[in-house]
Amino acid sequence: MMSVKEYALDINRSVEEIIKKANELGYTVSNEDDILSEDAVIDLDTVLTMNNAEEVEPDEEKVYMEENSEEKDYELEDELDDKAEVLASASNLKFKDEGKVQKVKKKAVEQEDISAKKKAMYKNKTKLQENVGSADDNTIVYEENMTVSTLAEKLNVPAVEIIKKLMSLGVMASLNNTVSFDDAELVCIDYDKTLKSFESQDITNFEKLEITDDAKDLELRAPVITIMGHVDHGKTSLLDYIRNSSIIEGEFGGITQHIGAYQIDHNGKKLTFIDTPGHAAFTEMRARGASITDIVIIIVAADDGVMPQTIEAIDHAKAANVPIVVAVNKIDKPDANPERVIEEVSKQGLIPEAWGGDTVYVPISAKTGEGVDKLLENIELIAEVRELKANPNRYALGTVLESRLDKNYGPTATLLVQNGTLRIGDPVVVGTSFGRVRTLKNDLGNEIVEALPSTPVEVTGLSDVPTAGDRFMAYSNEKEAKAIAENRKEKEKLKKDKSGSAVSLDDIFNRIKEGAKEINVVLKTDVNGTEEAVKNALTKVKVEDVSVNVIRSGVGAITESDIVLASASDAIVIGFNVRPDTKVTEIAKSYGVDIRLYNVIYKLVEELEDAMKGMLDPEYEEVVIGSAKVLQLFKFSKVGTIAGSKVDTGVIKSNAKARLIRDGVVVYDGEINSLQREKDNVKEVKKGFECGITLENYSDIKVNDVIEAYEMQEVKR
Repeated sequence: MMSVKEYALDINRSVEEIIKKANELGYTVSNEDDILSEDAVIDLDTVLTMNNAEEVEPDEEKVYMEENSEEKDYELEDELDDKAEVLASASNLKFKDEGKVQKVKKKAVEQEDISAKKKAMYKNKTKLQENVGSADDNTIVYEENMTVSTLAEKLNVPAVEIIKKLMSLGVMASLNNTVSFDDAELVCIDYDKTLKSFESQDITNFEKLEITDDAKDLELRAPVITIMGHVDHGKTSLLDYIRNSSIIEGEFGGITQHIGAYQIDHNGKKLTFIDTPGHAAFTEMRARGASITDIVIIIVAADDGVMPQTIEAIDHAKAANVPIVVAVNKIDKPDANPERVIEEVSKQGLIPEAWGGDTVYVPISAKTGEGVDKLLENIELIAEVRELKANPNRYALGTVLESRLDKNYGPTATLLVQNGTLRIGDPVVVGTSFGRVRTLKNDLGNEIVEALPSTPVEVTGLSDVPTAGDRFMAYSNEKEAKAIAENRKEKEKLKKDKSGSAVSLDDIFNRIKEGAKEINVVLKTDVNGTEEAVKNALTKVKVEDVSVNVIRSGVGAITESDIVLASASDAIVIGFNVRPDTKVTEIAKSYGVDIRLYNVIYKLVEELEDAMKGMLDPEYEEVVIGSAKVLQLFKFSKVGTIAGSKVDTGVIKSNAKARLIRDGVVVYDGEINSLQREKDNVKEVKKGFECGITLENYSDIKVNDVIEAYEMQEVKR
């Protein structure tokens, strides 16, 4: 290590230049006395040597600047990289000790090993730009509220033709009428064009970006596996055995100590395991648009059987629509009964292959290792049948598994590369943050120079700490990455200002009009008998080929897990004789999940059918308009009790509903019978004025009671 001043003198450069370059590389220095680490010195030497190489051949740089083409950008960068490597390997850099020379040589060799892949990647770029916008002559981009005339213009045909086509589809539309995506898609098919939504072509919205890889570029990748199940059924022990290390004893090398994911070799094939903290977190990622898992293992203890969390895990796994393997664990125990467990699990819809179903069941002992090899072989077989592939010759895309703020390295994130190759130095956008990959570590904590598809890695160099489930994407340059990150941040801010995106009962009719064939429901009831009755009633509801799909049903209160599952699956939550607590209600609001509560089956079925037909009755909500405190009582035989009151807040209206509150408890809820001011009947009395109030069919009023007036106002749908 050396100070900035010492280093500047050593290589004959100015202190200001060294500070500027160091900060560009991500090292924080501000004056000549700040200390440069060994890595900082190496990186500065490499960069400044590159600059020397550029100065040697000014003509080449001039040509590049004049043409300003991205292809030249990549070629020149490769050439400069090669020159830097030659210089480094030749030890033409000024170092104070041989150790630094060897370290740079090692880096140069590593860079040389991936140069072929790097050049291919630069040459192909990501092929992403080919799929964005209308770059493809056969692709039409559908924009929101597209009119008939706009569609005709994009197809380059007379608008009259489009109107005729729509008429043949039963759609009557004029030039300025909007056309739905489905109708526009059918019209485009007649002209041999493909219609894609703008959302799927927006490069800033890479969660929904449609990426088309050439079949020749695709290569087999490792399957990504998640293990879920009830607490203490052996998930940790199984993970332990598979990776030949021990989390419990805290031995070094356990992946949860590093990045929460790991990759193993089994029979010459790679398998990637994601160690999620639970099925709720797993579904949370799906709710954020991150489909990270290829296969789910449901682990069930042979001596314990199916438990509430087991059923919950199965529901979450089924909602993810991926292959499920059931591992019946603890078969080494004396009281183990695998057959009973298989029977219990099969009742949850996972029918074993031996019984004519399609679910693989494997009896195992995570403690002794019995059956684990067979489990892994079945996983390999499923992966082989599914032919999981990705394109390593593009910039990386993937998902954040976890993140933290490291006191030494700053924002640190664990990423799962799902497509492409992530390399040191790549500019990336992660969620709404951006940066350049400064360090890249594998599951064992070893530094690597690149990460292929299905590889979990830990990276540093980001501007902020992202959130688990955030998507990430690498770009060609930092300027582009920063602009996209800022764009995403603005969109996220606007999204938060609006209500949640999950489906509500009010949205059902619109969903059906858009072509939805199923309405997803999460059902919770008070007892088992009710659950079966309500579930059967819901499955029989059918309106115009649209049916109700109960993705999960259970007994007990509505929980946070139900809300997360509903959010991820675009479902509504129905509670029958149960209610959510305040915390769950708030969580549902934040997710935008609609909770509907019922206690009569026919009412539930009727309202659901009406919603599916678009006939939902107006919805009303209670609005408190004012309150008055009772100061004195006047009793008359003909009138009853008149409450001499003073209006404390808002206004009291003669036609309003009212409740009488005594010591915080509601003792009456009805209507105001009469409202008087100085012997005259009045329509309303405002704050600060005194009045006489009588309540409909109620006289048991006491001094200091509070009369709260409210109205039922229609909520705009």
